[in-house]
Amino acid sequence: MNLRRLAVRLSVGGLLAALFAGGAPAASAATTKCTMKFTLKEWSAFYKRADGKGTITCDNGQTAAVKLEARGGGLTAGKGEIRDGKGTFSEVSGIEELFGSYAAADASAGAVKNAAATVVTKGEVTLGLEGKGTGWELGVSFGKFTISRR
Repeated sequence: MNLRRLAVRLSVGGLLAALFAGGAPAASAATTKCTMKFTLKEWSAFYKRADGKGTITCDNGQTAAVKLEARGGGLTAGKGEIRDGKGTFSEVSGIEELFGSYAAADASAGAVKNAAATVVTKGEVTLGLEGKGTGWELGVSFGKFTISRR
């Protein structure tokens, strides 16, 4: 028996074994990439509070108007506003995975016009946030960043 015939027999045998053992191989789950545009106003004096709103848009056509809240504490002082903020999420199976509270940690020092970037996580979902704004802040804070439907 030549090698070509043996390879064909092994391939056909493997395919039949897979079909009888539980069907065809499972297809991988579809994922989507989502981004968020947002504005956020914040203040801090040991306790940090930020509130804002935004819109999440996914490449599968899903969209949602969202409310943003950040709460935490630490050694902070400041006041500011982020306009034209942008967030980029890790791939998810659907927009519903994006709602909830993310763990956040931040270290910052800035005055007047500044740029900010940070990453927050919720289980396997990661959100990178960036934006330009005005105000001032100094310190280190820890807390949560929550996204909910408006």
